[in-house]
Amino acid sequence: MSSKYTLKKGQVLFKEGSFSDAAFIIESGKVEISVNNSGGQKTVIGVLKDNDIVGEMGLIDGNPRCATVTAISDVKIKEITREQFETLSRTNPNAVMPILKVLSKRLRDTLKMMMDMAKKDSNKNRMQKIKLDGSVSI
Repeated sequence: MSSKYTLKKGQVLFKEGSFSDAAFIIESGKVEISVNNSGGQKTVIGVLKDNDIVGEMGLIDGNPRCATVTAISDVKIKEITREQFETLSRTNPNAVMPILKVLSKRLRDTLKMMMDMAKKDSNKNRMQKIKLDGSVSI
């Protein structure tokens, strides 16, 4: 049976780099997902709300958490442990499809964001080159 928890606004669910062996379904409330850049500055990369899942990568790979999750309102969550996930995947493989769809969507969103950043960098470099020598090379 899944455990249920309540987080108060400002409470951290888990920190970037911490042990990862469970995911959490947000039953109500909102959490922010953040990472620290190389200078230690916090960057918010997303907000999740009711019926979203967070920490799902930990169910699959068990690697350390790649982001910090903090409640930005009072939050009610349900925990899914790796053991529960593995049992479910053996007994009812179709039940894991929603989690796989979430992973796929987030991967696509990340790739799109990276492609957009690469295009911006390419355009920025092209504009800098135009400013330096007055010519355009494509």
